[in-house]
Amino acid sequence: MAGYRKLGRTSNQRKALLRNQVTALLDNGKIRTTESKAKEIRRITEGLIALAVKEKDNYETVTVQAKVARKDKDGKRVKEDGKVVFDTVEKTIKKDSPSRLHARRQMLKVLYPVTAVPEEAAGKKAATKKVDLTDKLFTEIAPKYADRNGGYTRIVKIGQRKGDAAMEVLIELV
Repeated sequence: MAGYRKLGRTSNQRKALLRNQVTALLDNGKIRTTESKAKEIRRITEGLIALAVKEKDNYETVTVQAKVARKDKDGKRVKEDGKVVFDTVEKTIKKDSPSRLHARRQMLKVLYPVTAVPEEAAGKKAATKKVDLTDKLFTEIAPKYADRNGGYTRIVKIGQRKGDAAMEVLIELV
């Protein structure tokens, strides 16, 4: 017997489907799908959240010097003699420990890149922004579940789907 559900798909289709659904669940907080898909999504999602909870505080804060282009009041770069002028600025960054970096890369193997469109700028490509789901896992989701030992998702049965009578469920982060 297999250790996972095949969902009637080839391996690359199944992996893409599950990656897509896990990404949507972590981005939106809940999704509607069939029961067998939800049980597979739960396995992957709980592993990612457990990894984030384990590594959430495993970084050090470092102050670095960075060169930033000087800007005028309109937000345009200042040029002198045809060259852009740079200022040196101190920035505070989070430096991941090796284990947290490994965890981040493990998450990136599963999660797809997400682009968010603000409602007030709907339809404008320039207004879109990329959402870093690994950072969201470490900063928002992991602290929420820090004192919890597993059970990060909930599956609620909705009823049968009209077309094929498949059992539909709502899977959500608790």
